[in-house]
Amino acid sequence: MDSAQVDAYLRRLGAERPPRPTAEALGALHLRHLRTVPFENLSVHLGEEIVLAETPLHDKVVGRGRGGFCYELNGLFGALLTALGYRVTMLAARVYGDGGRVGIPYDHMALLVRTEEGGDWLADVGFGAHSHGPLAVGERADQEDGGGTFRVVESGPDAAGVRGGDGVRGGDGVAKASGPAPAADLDVLRDGKQVYRVEARPRVLDDFVSGAWWHSTSPRSHFLQSTVCSRVTGDGGRITLSGRRLTSTATGGGREERELETDAEVLAAYREHFGIRLDRVPVRRQDDTGPQAGTRP
Repeated sequence: MDSAQVDAYLRRLGAERPPRPTAEALGALHLRHLRTVPFENLSVHLGEEIVLAETPLHDKVVGRGRGGFCYELNGLFGALLTALGYRVTMLAARVYGDGGRVGIPYDHMALLVRTEEGGDWLADVGFGAHSHGPLAVGERADQEDGGGTFRVVESGPDAAGVRGGDGVRGGDGVAKASGPAPAADLDVLRDGKQVYRVEARPRVLDDFVSGAWWHSTSPRSHFLQSTVCSRVTGDGGRITLSGRRLTSTATGGGREERELETDAEVLAAYREHFGIRLDRVPVRRQDDTGPQAGTRP
């Protein structure tokens, strides 16, 4: 990302270029991103191709004033942070569903960000309702945040009985990996409930192409269940348009819901609340294979 692209991105966020890659500046950019760039899956329902590459993502989010889902938003935010001097590592995560089951490999993308002070932070501007600020990776106590109470802990064994960092085990249960053990996988909890499991191994943007394809096409993907567009509001609440239902959630938990009756109302809501200008209403993508899975927060 060159200097002109960085400046255009910061204008999109309504943010100044931070003089140094500090934790304070990271937190400010993180919150500004959540308030300005919506989490949305409209491309899936508009028949638009999702391309996980920096230039097309910049064109979509900055040039066309759109949002996206995790791979797009965190992928582009990571490029911005890198250009601003942060050390950024892309991490794959698997979202917890019913019964504590985790989703597919490359189910989600999060960012590990190191600041100039040497602190490591888990940044995520692409999950919908989540933390408003980055989470301290090394902190094991509760972290109070505008989005709830969060905790980062080392993950237990997965369904195969292996913990992240254990390496490959033989039938005798002895680890076969050589050299120092990598860091353990991490679970992120919100208000005491497991949200997702972050794998410690560094990834690159191309690694997430299969996950983006699955979420865009599989009848089991929550993204095919409904259109969704959501962002954090200036007072710390949330505004969400799911299908034709417009929901405003206050910081204290109060909710107001309204069903939009006409296409004109829907298009106006996208413009007014999310800055997205469309020439037609996204229609839920249909499939031929039966019921859909549940929705992510």
